[in-house]
Amino acid sequence: MIPPIASNFVAGESPATALDHVAARNAEGVNVILNLLGEHYEDPSAAANDTNAYRALAQDIADSDVDACISVKPSQLGIDAGDDVFESNFRTIVEAAQDVGVFVWCDMEDADTTDTTLDAFEELAREFEGGVGQCVQSNLKRTSDDLERLADVPGKIRLVKGAYDESPEVSYKQKSKVNERYRADLEALFASYEGDIAVGSHDPQMIDYAKELREEYDREFEIQMLMGVRGDAQRELAAEGEEVWQYAPYGDKWLSYFYRRIRERKENALFAVRAILGV
Repeated sequence: MIPPIASNFVAGESPATALDHVAARNAEGVNVILNLLGEHYEDPSAAANDTNAYRALAQDIADSDVDACISVKPSQLGIDAGDDVFESNFRTIVEAAQDVGVFVWCDMEDADTTDTTLDAFEELAREFEGGVGQCVQSNLKRTSDDLERLADVPGKIRLVKGAYDESPEVSYKQKSKVNERYRADLEALFASYEGDIAVGSHDPQMIDYAKELREEYDREFEIQMLMGVRGDAQRELAAEGEEVWQYAPYGDKWLSYFYRRIRERKENALFAVRAILGV
């Protein structure tokens, strides 16, 4: 049983409870990205199990006729067991989801997995005509170059600031610098990316900046936020006509997810406290 403090951030332990959560958010005008909790599998059989679970989830979403898609993690699909394990499982999920009309996102994890992740995304996005989306992180020093590389790749790019504690050799450590890079990367997406744009941020200033870029470049975007963080803002933005997607994890591995979200950055801890207190 998930305790109330964690249930603010996790949509239950089963696909059924996750889909109930989707239906409730849809009624509020908010779409949902579902992520089955699990990561850093070194055993290929564990990665295969979650791959099969995602295939079933895609079918459940299609059968339920809800506004939802799925998001996977490279380490959940076996990248720690081998690049080929991840690539094969990712392809299997995308093929199954494509058959039933469900979009697939790929999260970005540690910096040492970035190349393999982007290679897989580019290959599948081109092959499946944009049915795949990829997260990129503005705290990484390489991201501006990555965005140039991905400029003509169909699909979607989700821009986030980045939550992983990377070394200063590969990432920006100052909050002000990360914010500066996020704004620059966001403008680069509006100016040059040929696919669709997702603003993955809880920061009102960044969302407002995206609205300014929309006016300047005459391009739409979607907003993505975590379940349990600024829920009122999600509903308000949806009511204003913005396309809002909530990233909602589910599954029995909720405990490690909950504590990791709190530990990663001080900002996450503050968001969690505000969510719990309703402020």
